[in-house]
Amino acid sequence: MSNKPMAMLQVRSILMLLGDGWSSRAIAKHLGIHRKTVESYRARIPLTGKTASSLLALDDDELARVMHPKAKEAVQDDRQIDFKARIAGFRVELRKKGVTRQLVWIEYLREKPEGYSYSQFCDRLTAALLPLEAVMHFEHQPGDVLQVDFAGDKMSYVDPHTGEIIECPMLVCVLPFSSFKYVEVLANATQEHLFNALNHCMEYIGGVPRSVKFDNLAQVVIKPGRYEQSFTEISMAWAVYYQTQLMAARVAKPRDKPSVEKEVNLAYMWIMAPLRNKIMHSVREINQAITPLLDEYNNKPMSRVTYSRFDRFKTEEQSILRLLPDVPFSYKHRTRGKVQKNYHVILGEDWHQYSVFYQYIGQEVSIIYDLDEVEIYLGFKRIAIHRRSFIRNKCTTLFEHMPPHHQKMKELQGWDADYFLSKAEKIGICTVEVVKRILDSRPFVEQSYLSCLGIIRLAEKVGHPRMEAACRRALLGVRVGYKIIKNILDKNLDTLPIQTEIQFSLPLHDNLRGTEAYQ
Repeated sequence: MSNKPMAMLQVRSILMLLGDGWSSRAIAKHLGIHRKTVESYRARIPLTGKTASSLLALDDDELARVMHPKAKEAVQDDRQIDFKARIAGFRVELRKKGVTRQLVWIEYLREKPEGYSYSQFCDRLTAALLPLEAVMHFEHQPGDVLQVDFAGDKMSYVDPHTGEIIECPMLVCVLPFSSFKYVEVLANATQEHLFNALNHCMEYIGGVPRSVKFDNLAQVVIKPGRYEQSFTEISMAWAVYYQTQLMAARVAKPRDKPSVEKEVNLAYMWIMAPLRNKIMHSVREINQAITPLLDEYNNKPMSRVTYSRFDRFKTEEQSILRLLPDVPFSYKHRTRGKVQKNYHVILGEDWHQYSVFYQYIGQEVSIIYDLDEVEIYLGFKRIAIHRRSFIRNKCTTLFEHMPPHHQKMKELQGWDADYFLSKAEKIGICTVEVVKRILDSRPFVEQSYLSCLGIIRLAEKVGHPRMEAACRRALLGVRVGYKIIKNILDKNLDTLPIQTEIQFSLPLHDNLRGTEAYQ
């Protein structure tokens, strides 16, 4: 670039050589610069009113001011003055969702048709906004804070029962000092799931930081504010349990938690992207796939350093964390319900039904539940406990809670041909053949299930050897069935030897004639 100011060290070299009487040509050759550059500095010395030696005595700032005087600022025209007046408004508009620079420029030209072209508009706007977008550098202390946020994009799984694609929020937590990260996918973003995931995060990092900083999540912050925030009851209970402090970022200020904002983007690259084509069928399966990727990410060396996030966390941060409590935090909810005629109670939060013993139909009961279990109490007596299910409009039913006739029906619903054949195989090959013939004897195979059940129960009563012997005898006949097998067993025919040869001859009688009578 022509007329570019020289570094002060080179200017001092020129002044020193000029003071010693060197020619411009000799100085240019000695310093490797153009002769005209040397002559321009020779011409500036008289204009300063000082000698070369007195100029060398000045410090760099003063020497630069004297040797490189600022040019007079150009007078701003009306267009420049108008543009500068609009910058604050441009900045406000660009913060609004969906507003682009091109849209702002089009609106600008409507009001000022003689305004700048789009490229000039963008260049001047960038130059004006850059000083206003300065970013402060934070020095994080080890174990000081855990930053928490939800990723904007969600992961998903395919419901194996309905084929529906279910989207799930992804929680990202990071310790800014070491950049050690934890990621978990939640069934939904309710309080119970959020704080259960934070329990898992504390277990993963093996301790508790001094504070936890959230975005303004509705699950955590009741009333956001610049100077004071009101937190929800469950979040305060969780913080007291883990002996940590809650913090919340200012509204619409993502740079209050820059570490987790950055880690969210890295989670897209290192966790979400590798799993994008993998079909999974539950939240548990997604998190099982995330774990090895998360471990690999935390153990990967960071750029421009020789250590990994895990290395720095392990050596400098983990020992500073507070100890975990003996058991993780559990927030239990309480509600009431009535045992329906189908001997189930409804948990309205998930619209899922849970069974109790049928004798309690019509009773008012208490339902106490958390993310893992649902307990049902009649007074102070627990009458049922179930693993919680989040499948809406479904039932969780224990077999022992059913009335006897419902148990029979349940057993019938579970029967099929393979079930009875597998039972017969444990008795013997003849029993298997009898069961096969019974199954094939009816136009609808379900009609033969009770006969097969009778055979199996007879075997349990008399023993496998007798049943196998009875079936061997029955297979000699034209047809087989439960009654034939039962008659053989009742009459102990299974204990008799099976006759394999039949000996028969006609008795002697006077009326019987031989071949000679027909000659």
